Amino acid sequence: MRVSFISLVFLALTSLSAQAQTSALQLLETGNDARGWEAVGRLDIEGKGFCTGALIAPDLVLTAAHCMYDRADGAAIDPSRIQFLAGLRGGRPEASRDVRSAAVHPSYAHTGEATTDQVRFDVALLKLAHPIRSSHVQPFAVSTSLHSGTEITMVSYAQDRADAPSLQEICNVLGQQDGVLIMDCDVDFGASGAPIFRTENGVPRLVSVVSGMAEIDGEKVALGMDLAEPIAILRLALEQGRGLFSTPPTTARVIRHSERADTGARFVRP
Repeated sequence: MRVSFISLVFLALTSLSAQAQTSALQLLETGNDARGWEAVGRLDIEGKGFCTGALIAPDLVLTAAHCMYDRADGAAIDPSRIQFLAGLRGGRPEASRDVRSAAVHPSYAHTGEATTDQVRFDVALLKLAHPIRSSHVQPFAVSTSLHSGTEITMVSYAQDRADAPSLQEICNVLGQQDGVLIMDCDVDFGASGAPIFRTENGVPRLVSVVSGMAEIDGEKVALGMDLAEPIAILRLALEQGRGLFSTPPTTARVIRHSERADTGARFVRP
């Protein structure tokens, strides 16, 4: 499967590179700049790091599953030790909430590697201890209408821009296969879980989250997943009261910058 996946990426990069356009990251430092994006927030994890997440209901945050594991040793992180800071700018969030519980996709098995087998299930749904009910923080609707060539938007927190979100108004889906999306969005460490949007009838709808970044033939790309199946499974897991992890976490093995997977693609967790 990996060979065909990489072939698809090469074809996508070749066929779309001439026509695909991207915009630069824009730091949303003022309330005016950030208007409409306040439901994107930073997830502070045990004081050890952070990811990006987005509200899809007053008490539900969507992010990447690998954010729920300690980067150093692969241990599961207690959801109650995670805090969601909605619309954080300059040290002040529009709202802050502790996380009560969380569910990761049952097919996700944490290994510390951003392989194609893992990316398509790298989704987690977090339930907040208390809902965020504010006219300034409106949850995003989720859509599954996505295909190669789709123009998308990303909002993220990342290293060197952790105190305010950054907007990339235009990036593109370069290719997709078996529920995995390849995008030319500008991602960096901390952007894990960052929401990907497609504008439908003038309204941004959440269509994917950032799982990882890869280098393929010298080109940096972002990896995400099709949310059609995962979102329904995660909602059901939380409704039925199933916990964060159904099996003990495995020991993580992080791919270093100098390593390459057997496909020739170099994968890195953002």
